[in-house]
Amino acid sequence: MDWYQTLFELIDMRSFSNLWYWIVLAVIWSTSSHWIMGVPYDMVLRAKRQGGAAQEDLEDLVRIYVNRLLYIGRVSGLWLLGFGCFALTMLALLGFVYWMEFAQAVFLLALPLSLVGLLSISTARLIHVEEATGERLFRRLMRHRIYTQIIGMVSIFVTALWGMYQNLVIGPLGG
Repeated sequence: MDWYQTLFELIDMRSFSNLWYWIVLAVIWSTSSHWIMGVPYDMVLRAKRQGGAAQEDLEDLVRIYVNRLLYIGRVSGLWLLGFGCFALTMLALLGFVYWMEFAQAVFLLALPLSLVGLLSISTARLIHVEEATGERLFRRLMRHRIYTQIIGMVSIFVTALWGMYQNLVIGPLGG
């Protein structure tokens, strides 16, 4: 058996029947709910509990990421939105019109993550406008995390339903 065949047996392109896809799905949503706009959630909790220097560090880090997100949005936001919509449309057409399972799998990852990206920009704008610090900043970050987790739960549920449909109805050989 050559290495090429071994590699493709390990990394199967049938996404929904592949364990690696489900591991990637879990890691992506775990990571995105832990890193709120680039700030680790444990840092938010520590700043809320301890205050003082931990809170100052959190506020500085949030200010850096807020300014970064808003700058990216101002400078290249329309281009990113256009390319993102193009990529999502291409994945949706390839996946659900031409029935490419790999495109379906990537679409079911990319669409909810793009919603989290838009949510991050919105939260960054609100933090910047309100000049949120202290308790107001904690509430904004907590709300952002809860919304991200809700998007993740819905995404995992829909992906699991679609994956079960693909595996049970369409079958392991694609029809």
